[in-house]
Amino acid sequence: MKTSEMRELTVEELQAKALELRGELFNVKIKKTTGQLENTAKLTLLRRDIARAETLLHEKRGATK
Repeated sequence: MKTSEMRELTVEELQAKALELRGELFNVKIKKTTGQLENTAKLTLLRRDIARAETLLHEKRGATK
């Protein structure tokens, strides 16, 4: 999912998306371990999508350091 598409989501939708992506990442890791995963680039793409969602959540919540 593109960042521009993620920016349109609400905080609750971003949280749900991040949770969904984590579940998918778990399943892909299991497939990789068992040798059933053909497209290993999917791991990297999922990790990046999770990072995008978490970054946008951080921005939308207005967290400051």
